[in-house]
Amino acid sequence: MPDTSLLETFPTPTDSPLLIEHVNEEFTSVCPVTGHPDFGTVTVRFEPGASCVELKSLKLYFQSFRNEGIYYEAVTDRIRDDLAGCMEPRWIQVVTNWRGRGGIRSRIVATHGEVPSAWSRG
Repeated sequence: MPDTSLLETFPTPTDSPLLIEHVNEEFTSVCPVTGHPDFGTVTVRFEPGASCVELKSLKLYFQSFRNEGIYYEAVTDRIRDDLAGCMEPRWIQVVTNWRGRGGIRSRIVATHGEVPSAWSRG
């Protein structure tokens, strides 16, 4: 199971509204049916509350999925839930884009809180 204890936060450094976007272009997990690796891009967008996620810890957390047999939808939901739980953002959106397999590409979007309309389609 991915290791949430790797996630560290720091106090949001400003009172001004912020939109933060982190993109991981080298995300990997494992297909639970075939055991083959899945490759994708994870985009995390959020408006922080009192805290932000520290980037090195986010990288290590993402890497903890590397040998995990998990479906695309479950990956996306899990990342959203874990980050929402540790940061308590005003809103968060996680978008995963998976490389094609068998001619099919997949894109999964998971949100928490009210995402502003400008970001609601990812």
